Amino acid sequence: MDRVRWHLRVKHYSIRTEQLYLHWIRRFILFHAKRHPGEMGEEEIAAFLSHLAIHDHVAASTQNQAFSALLFLYQQVLDRKLQYLAGVERVSRPPKLPVVLTKNEAHAVIAHLRGDYRLMAELLYGSGLRLLECLRLRVKDIDFGYSQITVREGKGMRERITLLPARLKQPLREHLDRVKKIHGADLGRGGGKVYLPFALKRKYPNAERDWRWQYVFPAPKLSIDPRSGEPRRHHGHEKNLQNAVKQAIYAAGVPKAASCHTFRHSFATHLLEAGYDIRTVQELLGHKDVSTTMIYTHVCNKPGLGIRSPLDNPAETN
Repeated sequence: MDRVRWHLRVKHYSIRTEQLYLHWIRRFILFHAKRHPGEMGEEEIAAFLSHLAIHDHVAASTQNQAFSALLFLYQQVLDRKLQYLAGVERVSRPPKLPVVLTKNEAHAVIAHLRGDYRLMAELLYGSGLRLLECLRLRVKDIDFGYSQITVREGKGMRERITLLPARLKQPLREHLDRVKKIHGADLGRGGGKVYLPFALKRKYPNAERDWRWQYVFPAPKLSIDPRSGEPRRHHGHEKNLQNAVKQAIYAAGVPKAASCHTFRHSFATHLLEAGYDIRTVQELLGHKDVSTTMIYTHVCNKPGLGIRSPLDNPAETN
């Protein structure tokens, strides 16, 4: 497991991916009565993946995560090229349509949020950010002059530019003024450090205390970095925002299985409903392929031509 961890960090995998891969590799080893992976191969991998599908009833994405972890273990750590996996029971389920809030529902949910949670939810809906993309925003990523936000740690480590809603400029400036005071107090106590990606800490030794690199939504308390062991102020925990949004959805009386990610779905759908080009929406969302963005056209009231239900048409009179 130490070798796996070392390879993941050398290749700059995120700490979440590291935790996920270690989890699946550990489960794979325990499933086969703690046999060493070097003694196993394609047959054991196929049996484990099939067990996840048949007995654990996992989602297709979960089974793919487990397979990716084992693929990394054998190809990158054990230096073995896997042959074709025969007899794997794959999870095959049709893709689900995303849950989308109407404009009134989105504003009603946001109205039941307070403080930083409200500002974060407004960014999720107004800029189409994913939950962690919002929490990982740095001060330097907010461009008030050009009314845009640069997402630098998006899915697949792809960078993109999305819009900054005009109505959020002043609340965001006031929020950053408060955060800057917190950062100043941290500096006064000899702290003020923040996590820097890759080797930027060695390249820019003072950047971890630089205001520009601080998180827009910092955690209320300092924490210990799990890799370096240093005390730092990390970004806020996603669970806190998720719980706040869940309570707001309930308080707003919205009868939908919505979550933080629903704001991103609603952002895309409402832009398409307003007539914006799907390629533009694709760039704002950071989708690699336009086919991913196309799913929102099935949610729109008018996916192509304006279609009227036959029930809404008046009956013909003779």
